[in-house]
Amino acid sequence: MWPWARYAITGVAGILIGAGGAVWSVRAGALGSATSIGPWTTGKDYGTAAASAKTRAVVALRGLLALPATETRYYNAATDDAGRPLDGKCRYLVMGGALPVKWWSLTLYDPQGYLVANPANIWSIGSAALPAAEQGQWLVTIAPDKQVGYWLPTGRPGRFELTLRAYLPADRGAGDFTRDQLPSIVREGCA
Repeated sequence: MWPWARYAITGVAGILIGAGGAVWSVRAGALGSATSIGPWTTGKDYGTAAASAKTRAVVALRGLLALPATETRYYNAATDDAGRPLDGKCRYLVMGGALPVKWWSLTLYDPQGYLVANPANIWSIGSAALPAAEQGQWLVTIAPDKQVGYWLPTGRPGRFELTLRAYLPADRGAGDFTRDQLPSIVREGCA
């Protein structure tokens, strides 16, 4: 084989592998996150001029209207506490307590970052929906079928992700929440 043909084949293969790796990295990116805390991942450069190219690409791909960390911290989970991927045919208990923020919301998305269609038209639960007595300790059930209490429907079988938005953090976004502060995600069983 001619040397120029080997260089051309190697160059094209390198470009394809590099581009494929970049696309996979962005699509697999948990909101461009860089820090893992249990099943949750987060980053601090959303909505800032300091945002990395990867964070900007993930934000653009998912259509996230990201605010800077001083206003909102974003935590994303694609697995449960045991490290298993979140699956729409399973039932999960998401248990949390008071967060050092003005208010928070927990939203269910598909892996591409879109809200999951479901007959109940419920996509999110927020601290504003909880009575004062439940703010310090709360429970949300995630399952395909209607549940008693606070429920996020999975809509259909398949993987999903959770995003916890923590609005107006007390430390103005300077630090990450600890594992004890973030909600636990426990799988109870699968259909």
